[in-house]
Amino acid sequence: MFWTVTASLLEGFGVTLKLFGLTLLFSLPLGLIISFGSMSKFKPLKWLTKTVVWIIRGTPLMLQLIIVYYGPGLLGVWASETAVQNSFTAWLAGFTVMDRFTAALVAFVINYACYFSEIYRGGIESISKGQYEACQVLGMSRSQAFFHVVLLQVIKRIIAPMSNEIMTLVKDTSLARIIAVYEIIWSGEAFIKTDGLLWPLFYTGAFYLVCCGLLTVLFNKLEKKLSYFSV
Repeated sequence: MFWTVTASLLEGFGVTLKLFGLTLLFSLPLGLIISFGSMSKFKPLKWLTKTVVWIIRGTPLMLQLIIVYYGPGLLGVWASETAVQNSFTAWLAGFTVMDRFTAALVAFVINYACYFSEIYRGGIESISKGQYEACQVLGMSRSQAFFHVVLLQVIKRIIAPMSNEIMTLVKDTSLARIIAVYEIIWSGEAFIKTDGLLWPLFYTGAFYLVCCGLLTVLFNKLEKKLSYFSV
């Protein structure tokens, strides 16, 4: 029975890792882009970005998952019931509910990109303006100064808070079961319903501990590698 449970949990954990990896792949660069919007000198863009970040950070991820998954379908129902006939409402009426995993991925990427953006913003703003001025004296453009001089220092400063968010992401993937994504917690809960076994649900904790342990080792090595930058 132990090996049957382990095989089932490994299958669910594969989905968990897939959701985790794809979320990081898309949310890390998106978070950097959002942070630029938050620091923009163009006021409308700055306040729009800050408002979106405030809404996403101020509402539960569980609610965002439900909105992303069921929202388009509800809009389609609403559009089909209206008497207005135009291309937009016709598009909404024909909009089908997206795949569960895709909906979970979209919600996670948006949510974590907003959190990452604030970490990026704090790291970028912690770099003194003197470094940009020194780069300008050397004939470097502002973008060259950022990517060649500032960025690695920013990574050093944000590595600790970023590691916390990434390890939180590992555990937050369990929320995907709200919209019936078959991840590891769902796998563990299935044994309660089918066999009356509770221990597989607690066994899932071992998978999370191993994953977070590996991430801890990885981030510690990365932090040591970047230790030659001043903090």
